[in-house]
Amino acid sequence: MRDLVPELRAWVADGRPFALATVTRTWQSSPRPAGAAMAVNADGEVAGSVSGGCVEGAVYDVAQRVLADGTARGAHYGISGADAFSVGLTCGGELDVTVVRVDPATDPAFAAVIDAIEAGTPVAVATVVAAPGDHGPAVGDRRIVFADRAIGTLGTDRLDDAVTDDARGLLRAGHSEVLHYGPDGQRRPDELEVFVTAFAPRPRMIVFGAIDFARAVARTGGFLGHHVTVCDARPVFATPARFPEADEVVVRWPHAYLQEEVEAGRVEQSTVLTVLTHDPKFDVPLLEVALRSPAGYVGAMGSRRTHAARLAELRERGVTEAELARLSGPIGLDLGARTPEETAVSIAAEVIAARWGGTGRRLSDLDGRIHRDPVPESSPTLTASAP
Repeated sequence: MRDLVPELRAWVADGRPFALATVTRTWQSSPRPAGAAMAVNADGEVAGSVSGGCVEGAVYDVAQRVLADGTARGAHYGISGADAFSVGLTCGGELDVTVVRVDPATDPAFAAVIDAIEAGTPVAVATVVAAPGDHGPAVGDRRIVFADRAIGTLGTDRLDDAVTDDARGLLRAGHSEVLHYGPDGQRRPDELEVFVTAFAPRPRMIVFGAIDFARAVARTGGFLGHHVTVCDARPVFATPARFPEADEVVVRWPHAYLQEEVEAGRVEQSTVLTVLTHDPKFDVPLLEVALRSPAGYVGAMGSRRTHAARLAELRERGVTEAELARLSGPIGLDLGARTPEETAVSIAAEVIAARWGGTGRRLSDLDGRIHRDPVPESSPTLTASAP
C-alpha cells in the first residue's frame, strides 16, 4: 500500500470513500507479494495493483460491490482449467485478496496510517480476513498498531493484546503475514485469521564515495525503496546538487560517520553499505567498521588487484576471515557492466539476490519457483556475495 499513499492521501483529504483490496496470501509464481494493494474510489478511479494486470478487472468488480454495501469480501484467484483464460493468473500462481471499505468520514484512524507511512513511523494494520461465524470479529475489522499505542478493536481485550504484540514483532522484522487465533486471542490454528500489513521505515542504503558511479547507485537505491545517504569527506564533491536523488548528503570521514551511525543504532540487518571510493585511506578503516556492523550487505568497488591489497590491509588490522567473508568485492554481479548506470544495476542485482536468496543465474537455466521467500536474518547468504 505504500505506493498508493499519494492517491489515498488526496482521497482522504476530500472525504471520498474507497475500497481497499489487499493481497493476503500468495502461492507459487504470484506476480505481487502479500501486502500489495489496489484501491478503487466511488468515482471508479483506480490506484495500485494486486496482480500486475491478471485479475484487476475481477477485483475492481468486487471493490464496486464493497463500496455499494459496505460489506468486506475475500476472493481467491488462481490458474485452473476452468478459469485459465477468464479470471486467473496466467503465470501459474494463486493469491487471496481481501477487500474492505474505507470511509474517511467514519474511519478517521486511516489518516493516521497514511501520516505514519509518509513520516517513516512504524505502523501495522491488522485486518480480519477470515472469521469463524456470526459471533466475534467480522471480516474487515481492523486494529492499527503503533510502537506506543493502538487504535481500534477486534472484539476482546485479550485478542487485541495478542494481535498488538504479534504486529509489533512483525514490524521489527519488516514482514507482513496472516496470523491465526482462537476467539479470545489464543495463538492456535483456528478459523480466525488476521492479516498484518507491516509498514516499517524504508531500509537504508549508505553510499560511500561521491563519484559518478555513486549517483547512479543512489538513483537505483531510491528506485528500489531505500532511504539513500551519500557520504564523502570531500565537500567539493559531496553536494546535494550533484546527488539530487539521495535523501541526504553527508560530508564526513566515512569510517567516523559509519561508527556513529552504528553506535546510534541506525545500522540494521536491512542496511546496505556500498563502498565506491576505491581509495585505501578511506576504504580500509571504513570496511573495518562496516564488516563488524549489523549491516546485511557490505560491498566494495575496485579491481581484483585493489581488492586483494584491501583484504591484506584488513587482515593486518585484525579483521577475521569470518568478517571478511561478509564482504562482496569486487561489488556486484557479473553482468558485463561498464557504465555507471550498468554498474548500478549490477550492484542492485546483487543486493536483491542477497535479500531473496537468488543465484544470479538466468531463470531459463533454472527449474522450480521463480519467486522466493526472504532469506532469514541468520542466514550467511544475506551477508555474503550472492552467487
